[in-house]
Amino acid sequence: MNNQQQSLDLGDSKQSGPVECLGQTFPSDDARREHYLKLLAEKLKDPEFRKTPGFPKGTDDDILRLSDPPYYTACPNPFLVDFVRVHGKPYDPAEEYRREPFAVDVSEGKTDKLYKAHGYHTKVPHLAIVPSILHYTKPGDIVLDGFCGSGMTGVAAQWCASATDAYRRNIEERWKAEGLGKPKWGARRAVLGDLGPAATFISANYNLPFSSDAFQGAARDLLESLKSDVGWMYEKQHSNGRKAIINYTVWSEVFSCPQCSRDVVFLEEALETDSKKTLSTFPCPACGAELNKDNLERAFETLVDPATRAPWKRIRMKPVLINYTVGKTRHEKAPDRGDEEVLRKVGTLPFPTEVPTNPFPIDQMYHGSRLVTVHGVANGGKLDTGHAA
Repeated sequence: MNNQQQSLDLGDSKQSGPVECLGQTFPSDDARREHYLKLLAEKLKDPEFRKTPGFPKGTDDDILRLSDPPYYTACPNPFLVDFVRVHGKPYDPAEEYRREPFAVDVSEGKTDKLYKAHGYHTKVPHLAIVPSILHYTKPGDIVLDGFCGSGMTGVAAQWCASATDAYRRNIEERWKAEGLGKPKWGARRAVLGDLGPAATFISANYNLPFSSDAFQGAARDLLESLKSDVGWMYEKQHSNGRKAIINYTVWSEVFSCPQCSRDVVFLEEALETDSKKTLSTFPCPACGAELNKDNLERAFETLVDPATRAPWKRIRMKPVLINYTVGKTRHEKAPDRGDEEVLRKVGTLPFPTEVPTNPFPIDQMYHGSRLVTVHGVANGGKLDTGHAA
């Protein structure tokens, strides 16, 4: 059915004591995971299972390392039948089910913290899904989303139990105005599936229970490790001698004047400092000729690719603005000699061995007859920000 399938038992949570899962009790959540990992490992040895349409290209070890069965497997989930058997119930014709079409206007912004936790294309806010789940289901029902994307349906199913008081009041008032009665709050269980391995992986991390303390601890350790390794790249001194942290550096394309052939750093000449807008026309700093983006010629430089050691040509770029923080205050300044020295040092660092060195298939990236160009990706190039500040 789907390349990747994920089932979520929304009633369970990770804990140190006994846990119940699919009708069985385990002494701990680690014991639960170990039990189902063994079952999944046995299933992966079945050649017929691997013939499931859309089965991912990956080794058994890779699939097992990513999976948290039976809730999430990085392959078609063999435990879905058990999930439905334990948490579902057979259809009873004698039990009348009737719902009028849900015709209430639903409008939700995209600023909610849960929504913004991970980007995904065509993403729908979970708060916009909750009303439909409340209307068509009861607490404990199973909700299926076979094209789950980033898993917002699963988040919405859980939100039916954890919604804030303000959100509940808002929903109940709107429903009362529409004559729909009072919604039945409570968690629904969700089965989420998608053809994309990335989609189900994001969905799992959005929906599976986890320890916030453990997550914060791991995040702190990771940030400290990064700070130790590369923190010096983002440090500088403010004019008063205090240590500052660089937020970002703006780079500009370098062009060549068609009249005098002198270099023209686009943002230095065409950017209005106050409005942060670029001028449509501006004079050449050397000869005064009127310039615009149409009559400028890009300047190029030849470098040695750090991965292949082969020469390659790229657009010349120059850092023109550094935004940094001192205490709680942000400042901006043009790069000085110290900043340029740090950038030169960064440029001489050896290429990380763990970074893939596969050629970027730029010649294959066509849409119809239009070539899709990529700036700042291949060969470690700097980000092209010459068109805007």
